[in-house]
This record gives sequence, structure tokens and C-alpha cells, in this order.
Amino acid sequence: MSTLRGGLIQMGLKADTDKSPEEIRQAMIEAHIPYIEEAGQKGVQVLCFQEVFTQPYFCPSQDKKWYDAAEYIPDGPTTQLMQEYAKKYQMVIVVPIYEEAMPGVYYNTAAVIDADGSYLGKYRKTHIPQVAGFWEKFFFKPGGSDWPVFDTQYCKLGVYICYDRHFPEGWRALALNGAEYIVNPSATVAGVSEYLWKLEQPASAVANGCFIGATNRVGREAPWDIGEFYGQSYFVNPRGEIEKEASRDQDELIIHDMDMSMVREIRSNWQFFRDRRPDTYGPLTRIE
Repeated sequence: MSTLRGGLIQMGLKADTDKSPEEIRQAMIEAHIPYIEEAGQKGVQVLCFQEVFTQPYFCPSQDKKWYDAAEYIPDGPTTQLMQEYAKKYQMVIVVPIYEEAMPGVYYNTAAVIDADGSYLGKYRKTHIPQVAGFWEKFFFKPGGSDWPVFDTQYCKLGVYICYDRHFPEGWRALALNGAEYIVNPSATVAGVSEYLWKLEQPASAVANGCFIGATNRVGREAPWDIGEFYGQSYFVNPRGEIEKEASRDQDELIIHDMDMSMVREIRSNWQFFRDRRPDTYGPLTRIE
């Protein structure tokens, strides 16, 4: 396929955080459905939501209440509902949600659903931050995947979640496993992050000769108010050029046609994979 139509949805929180996780989930899904329908009607082939899209970004707290937000994958309600929409519109959907693997074991995960509604698998966030305002290790166990690339109906798809994007090794592992398009669902607030937002993904797209779709939430979330989620979801091509970008502060679906022939073109012109020297990289995996 030479053209891939991608969709990214960015959104603010639609329920107060004093509501139950189930009430918040229902409000967020209801708010997303019109955008999912629009994406399907406009022929989007791969759709991605923001990180933990059914909930607030609850990691500024250390409140066990939010464990109730976790769902099983693929047997939980959100994954199963998105399988119905994927099948209805013949659309691949990346579903980033809070996963319960077993009681007491939770992951920050994205389920990947193919265009026929079948569940292809999941990616669990690998790098988990633990700094003021982002107490993620309280809520998430680090994923230990083998960098899965999903052979969807339309493309070879990789997933890398939020804080992962600061680590170049994962982008490279996904590309070496065959990813042509990588999505990065995020929840990131203004500050140093905003500058890096338009630096790291373009650099990674260039280094790995792939397209990247990066999506972020918008607005502020009480009671924590750790800052403004600044939106600006975008698509970037293998030359590092941002081809389409969303607003800073609006709920939005952005749709973009990616010329996937660029992946072969750029990888043929810039032989980064050929010129790698893994025999010299031993120190990178040394644990001190």
C-alpha cells in the first residue's frame, strides 16, 4: 500500500475526578464515539487514541482508587467495544488503556485491533517514570515485551507509549522488527516536554526511516493540576517533517494520508540500518 490514512484523537477529560473510574470511563468513551464514527466514515485506516484514554492522567496521585480503572485485555469492555468499531469500519484501532493482568499487577498498555475486528496483541509501556507529579511506578509495572510489530491489514505497526519516546533504543527495536508506522500515545504537560515534543519524534522518524503518529491530551485536570496538557498531536514523515498537526487546546480528530513509499525511499537513500555497528554497542546494555 502506497498511501496510509491515519487518524489521531486528542481530548480533554470529560468527568470530574471525584467520579468513579467506571463513570469516567463511560463519559470518555461517549465523548470519543463521534470522533471514531467520523474517522470510520472518512476512511481512516489506522486510528489511535491518547495514553490511558478512558481515564484522567491519575499518576500525580498515589490513590488506590485508580486501580479500579484497570481492565483485562482483550476481555475487558473497552477492548471488546473497539473491536466492534474496528470491524464496522474496517479500521485498525490502537486502544491505550490501563490493564489489569491479574489482581495487583497493572500495566500501561495499548491493545491493537485489526481491521476485521480481531485482536492482534498488545504493547505494554516499557519505561516507567517516577518523579514528582508522575508517580507511575505506583500504578504501572514496566512491560517486558520483545518489541512487537503488528502485521495489520494496512501496514506494519509499532506502538511506543509516552515516556518511552525519550529512549531511542525502543524506536530502533521496533523499526528493526519491521515497523513502518509507529504511534506514540501520550499524556504530557507544558514545560521542557513541550520543546522535546517536536524534537524527539521527528529525530526518531529520521533515524529509523518511518512515519510516527504522536497524540497527546488537552486541558488541565483537577485536583492535581500538574500543568496544561498541550495537545499538538501530529504526523511526522521519515524526513523528520511534521506533515499535519492538531491544535494546542481543542478536542480534535486529525486525519492525514501518509505516502508509505517514503519508507523504502528514505531507507534506501540513508543506509542507517546497513551501517549500524551492533558489535560495538555492548556498553549500552551493561548494567552498572
